[in-house]
Amino acid sequence: MPNETRNLPSAPVVPDSRSERPLPVLPVRDTVLFPHAVLPLTVGRESSVQLINSLGEDKTIVVIAQREARIDAPQPVDLYPIGTLATVHKVVKMPNQSLFVFAEGLERVSVLEYTQLAPFMKATVATVAESVLETNSEVEALQRNILTLFQQIVAGSPTLSDELSTVAMNIEEPGRLVDFVASSLPSLSTRDKQDVLETYDVRLRLDKINQHLAKELEVQQLRNKIQSEVQDRVQQTQREYYLREQLKAIQKELGEQDDTTRDVEDFKEKIEQSGMPEEVKKEAMKELNRLSRMSPMAADYSVTRNYLEWLVVLPWDKSSGTEVDINKAKEVLDADHYDLKKVKDRILDYLSVRSLNPKMKGPILCFAGPPGVGKTSLGKSIARALGRKFVRMSLGGMHDEAEIRGHRRTYIGAMPGQIIQGIRRAETNDPVYMLDEIDKVGRDYRGDPTAALLEALDPEQNSSFRDNYLDVTFDLSKVLFITTANQLDTIPDPLRDRMEIIDLHGYTEEDKRHITDQYLIGRQREENGLTAEQIEFTPDAVSFIIRHYTREAGVRSLERQIGTICRKQARRIVEGKTEKLVVTREVVQEMLGGIKVRVDTEIAARTKHPGVVVGLAWTPTGGDILFIEALKMKGKGEFRITGQIQEVMRESMQAAFSWVKAHADEFKIDPEVFNQYDLHIHVPAGAIPKDGPSAGVTIVTALVSLLCDKQARPRLAMTGEITLSGNVLPIGGVKEKFLAAKRAGVTDVIFPAENRQNVEEDILPNQMEGVKVHYVSSIEEVLCLALPQCPEEAKADEETREHVLADADK
Repeated sequence: MPNETRNLPSAPVVPDSRSERPLPVLPVRDTVLFPHAVLPLTVGRESSVQLINSLGEDKTIVVIAQREARIDAPQPVDLYPIGTLATVHKVVKMPNQSLFVFAEGLERVSVLEYTQLAPFMKATVATVAESVLETNSEVEALQRNILTLFQQIVAGSPTLSDELSTVAMNIEEPGRLVDFVASSLPSLSTRDKQDVLETYDVRLRLDKINQHLAKELEVQQLRNKIQSEVQDRVQQTQREYYLREQLKAIQKELGEQDDTTRDVEDFKEKIEQSGMPEEVKKEAMKELNRLSRMSPMAADYSVTRNYLEWLVVLPWDKSSGTEVDINKAKEVLDADHYDLKKVKDRILDYLSVRSLNPKMKGPILCFAGPPGVGKTSLGKSIARALGRKFVRMSLGGMHDEAEIRGHRRTYIGAMPGQIIQGIRRAETNDPVYMLDEIDKVGRDYRGDPTAALLEALDPEQNSSFRDNYLDVTFDLSKVLFITTANQLDTIPDPLRDRMEIIDLHGYTEEDKRHITDQYLIGRQREENGLTAEQIEFTPDAVSFIIRHYTREAGVRSLERQIGTICRKQARRIVEGKTEKLVVTREVVQEMLGGIKVRVDTEIAARTKHPGVVVGLAWTPTGGDILFIEALKMKGKGEFRITGQIQEVMRESMQAAFSWVKAHADEFKIDPEVFNQYDLHIHVPAGAIPKDGPSAGVTIVTALVSLLCDKQARPRLAMTGEITLSGNVLPIGGVKEKFLAAKRAGVTDVIFPAENRQNVEEDILPNQMEGVKVHYVSSIEEVLCLALPQCPEEAKADEETREHVLADADK
């Protein structure tokens, strides 16, 4: 059993006959027992209960305070070295199995050694002798001062009994007086009490308790002063209330109005002029009558007043009221955004129907597409084209349903939800209301904001939208709601069903050149304080930036690169170099550094090896190319898959492997390969999770390319789902994948035959330039297109690959 020796460094220790045998040690929390004091203790710990129950005729124990009260099972290191020898006089059992113990302190003791730790602690102790204090005038004055301060504190405290003063007056010994005062002060902390207990010099102990008493008296006087001031203020408030009531009576006799009456009259006039529906008007008048009967000092007065202010300020019948010219709206949309034909046609269709049927309900549109294609800015352009106010609310990261519907008025600081607040800011009941990033709404214990949006975004229900704060219906049917999203998978089906999805695809290189010339260069010139006479971008430089410094579906990164060049020119001008800067390829490389993206050579370089094939993938940020790599090695016929492959894609790989194994004879593949070699398929960019069935044809081609030792064509990419019978099924994200292939320098793309209609509808003829699309229905067709069928084709592919790589080195 571990022992721990605790020696008091400088304490005058007097050997005690009781220290010859170990005594039980009772640890206590938040209290200190002083000699000659009786202290009631609640004993609840199991070890402490066992200690009390084990006492026989000898009721002597050692009471020691814990250093930290939160420790439930204290060890010797958790206790102070000085405690109090005590006698247990009475033990009362409580209903909750704990004990109520009355213990009387006898003398200070120092722990010499702990001899037992379980089931309770025992220790040998020695009495600590107090220093002998010579009585002189200074000690007597100090003792009297302590007694006077203690009597003042007792007299001014409502919690201390007056008998304490009498007991203190009858104590003559200075040491006992200090111990009694320290044990009687409830404001003295456990650490301070322990400090007094461990102070052996009575003269020093007198000084310490004198300082504590002086501080306590000062705090008590300050508290009494604060209480007196509060009481005076309460009396002043009551006096003001009586005077105000008298003033009301006088004003009533004179026929004058007070502030409350004027407020009521103002609200009544505003309610009549607001044009609110009869049901809402009835509720407003009911609240106004309540307000007229309230005192301005009442707690609910400001709540009711704020509620009425919200009711009268909302645009119940105030709309834009402007007739929109279709041709002018088309000019505005074309001036702000390039292409986006589908979106512009949908807005113009809405305007046309609106001109024929002014009472039509506003559509709920959802712009879905990768970042940077202009979804949010398109909403502003639509508002400008319609001649309406524009309100935007970001839903990204929103968790609380009350952000949409508001809080009930019973809550302190309650307000209407963001939708009603947006309507108030717009000051019309038919603004263009954009709900940005609707696919990034969260949900937790506070509710699901998407559920609250179901009513607002339903044309059949939003004519009677009820906010929790207003608790009356508001007509949102005239509002043109536009939502934006990067992906639709995270949007709940009921909410997605209420919206008309309009896909905004990424831009081609040609599109980006137009956007750069028409919008980005001019905007960056203006933002950086430049003019057309100070900087000019050549078409070749713009194409060079697009191709080798950005790889994105939108144009945000492109605009940042152009902004970087403009800032560097601004710096040159400030430094005194005022000549016009013509941005060429060389200038781009000088200002932006080396080439960041080598789209023209990446595919040709990586497909030099058999077993490497290029696939196409859809991502929330647009399409991208995907490399599938296959490798064989001596083994036992295992099939390995790596690259953060998720379940659906993993199953697609298994299906591809089974198909290749079943059709090995057709491609002159030795069946023993599958027994004597391990096959490994890896998809690079291993930190990114990948899923979906559309890489099926790519996986089959990679396996056949590896096992037949044939290189895939150098500028070809493919996509398509496979079946075990060898059919190629349609896939999604056709335009995004096509644009990704074109950005990567691909000249041949393989699509499933059933996606022909998607290609013809979504991809414009000018976007198809330079890329040939092949439609396939079976895996055999894919392999005929992707792999060379004779030595002449293989030689031609090798020449093409070398030509592409040679051009890149120039």
